[in-house]
Amino acid sequence: MSTPQDSMDIRYTGEKGPLFNLAFKTGLLTVVTLGIYRFWQKTRIRKYIWSSVNAGGDTFEYTGTGIEKLLGFLIAVVFLAIYIGIIQMVLFYAGLSVMVDPQRASPQEMIAQTIALYITFFAVLPFILYAAYRARRYKMARTRWRGIRFGMEKGAWGFVWRALGYGFLAVITLGILTPLQTFKLEKYQADRSYYGSARFTQTGKWTDLYSAMKHLLIGIGILVVSGSLAVGAAISESIGLAAFGGFGVFVGYIWVIIGSIHYGVQSFAYLTANKVLGDDIRFTAAPRTGFVIKTYIVGGLLVGLLASVAFGIVATIAAAFIPLLQNGGGIIAFSIVMAVGYVVALVLTQALSLILITQPILAHYIEKLEIVNADSLNRIAQREAETGVDAEGFADALDIGGAI
Repeated sequence: MSTPQDSMDIRYTGEKGPLFNLAFKTGLLTVVTLGIYRFWQKTRIRKYIWSSVNAGGDTFEYTGTGIEKLLGFLIAVVFLAIYIGIIQMVLFYAGLSVMVDPQRASPQEMIAQTIALYITFFAVLPFILYAAYRARRYKMARTRWRGIRFGMEKGAWGFVWRALGYGFLAVITLGILTPLQTFKLEKYQADRSYYGSARFTQTGKWTDLYSAMKHLLIGIGILVVSGSLAVGAAISESIGLAAFGGFGVFVGYIWVIIGSIHYGVQSFAYLTANKVLGDDIRFTAAPRTGFVIKTYIVGGLLVGLLASVAFGIVATIAAAFIPLLQNGGGIIAFSIVMAVGYVVALVLTQALSLILITQPILAHYIEKLEIVNADSLNRIAQREAETGVDAEGFADALDIGGAI
C-alpha cells in the first residue's frame, strides 16, 4: 500500500477548444496539400496531447517531426509497391487475379479472385504487424518526461511471428485463447521498453485476463445459441422460434460489442497494474467501462447530429445553384461549392470526433492512472538516443499509423 509521499497522480489538462481549432486547421491544410500535410498534422496534435499530460508537475514532451514521418512513409510506400507488385505477378502466373468483373465473372473466376484476395491479405499481414511494433517504438523514442527519454529495443520481426502464432491460436480456439494472445504480445513489447536507464517489466498471469473477458464470452454464447435456434426454426418453419432466435442474435451482437469494449478497458487496467519500472516503481489503473461506453454513445450521437447539420448546410447552399444548372450554366460553380463544402464538413466531423470521443476517453484513462513508489524515479538516469527508427513509415503506408 502506497503512501501520499510516494504516489503520483497524473492529470490531463487538454481542452476542447484549442484541440478542435488545431485539428480543424491542420485538417484543412491536409486537404489543400493533397494529404502531404497529414504528417505535420499528426505531429502537431500529438505535441498538444503529450504536453497536456501532467505527472508530478512535469508535462510530457513529444519530439517527433513531420519530415521524419514523410520520409519514412515514402520509403515504406516504395517497398510495399514493389512487394505487392511481385505478389500480384506471382498470382497472375498462377492463374489468380484480384481484378475480376463480378458481373461477367464465372463461378470459377470468383473463387479464384477470393483466393487471390486472401493470399494478398495474408502476405501483407506481417508488415501490418511490423508497422504496429515500429509505430510504438517510434512514439516511445520521441517521448520525454522530466527531460528523460523513453525507448524501446528493436524486435519488430520477433513481434510479427509471435502475433501470427498467438493470433492463429486465438482463431482456432474461437477466441478462447485471446487472453494468452493479449498478455504475451504486451509482455513482449513491455519487456523491451525503457524509461531512461530503467527497464519496464510485465508481470502477472495471462489467465487472470479471463475475468475481463466474461461479457465477451457471454455475448458469444448468446450468438451461438440464438444462431442455432434460428437454424432450427428455418428447418421446422417455426415463425415464433425464428423471431426469438433473431432477437437473440441481435442481443448477442450488442453484448459482444459491449464485451469487447469491456475487455479492452479492463485488460488495459490489469496489464498496467502489473507493470514494473526498474526495481519497485509500479502503477495503478482504474478506468471504467461505463464511462467509455457512454462517451462512445453520447459523443457518437453528437458528432452524427452536428455532421448532419454541416452536410445539410452544404446541401442547402448547393440547392441554390440548381436553377442555374437547369438553364445550362453554373456547372463549374456548383462543382466547386459541392467539393469545398463536402471537404469542410468532412474535416469538421473528424475534428468533432477527436474532441467529443477520443480526447475524453484518453483523458479518462490518463487520470485513472497513478504512479506508486514515485520517489524511485529520482534514481533514473538519461538514456542514449534511439537510432534507426523508421518514423512509422510502414504504419502510415498501411493506414494504421493514424491513431493517437
